[in-house]
Amino acid sequence: MKLAPLWTLVAPIAGWLLLGGTYLGWGDLYLFLVAIGLAACIVAAVYHAEVVAHRVGEPFGTLILALAITVIEVALILVLMIAGGDDANTIARDTVFAAVMIILNGMVGLCLLVGSSRYGEQEFTLSGTTASSDSGASLK
Repeated sequence: MKLAPLWTLVAPIAGWLLLGGTYLGWGDLYLFLVAIGLAACIVAAVYHAEVVAHRVGEPFGTLILALAITVIEVALILVLMIAGGDDANTIARDTVFAAVMIILNGMVGLCLLVGSSRYGEQEFTLSGTTASSDSGASLK
């Protein structure tokens, strides 16, 4: 059995130590180190989730990876909301809205790119923009 790389074991320990050092009240440069430690911990967590996903196999491996990423994202949003006080009430809503808009715009852009490479110029018609109905009546 192959052992995990050393950095995947050191990063979480270093992250905990850096987090514990925040209670000492050191300056802004130290917070930059804490941010780097947080990023290293996230990468290590994703690495471990990927190893577990490979060992479990499909389709459960994909679910494990998706769950790990979702837990990390929710934890980051909660930490930002807790640290932000009353001004951070809308962070969760804004973050989810931004993610949905990025995904939807990416899908539309990909559809336009693939469609234009296959058919040339894209056409937009009224029937493509309205809801379909059984009667076939169009909007006036």
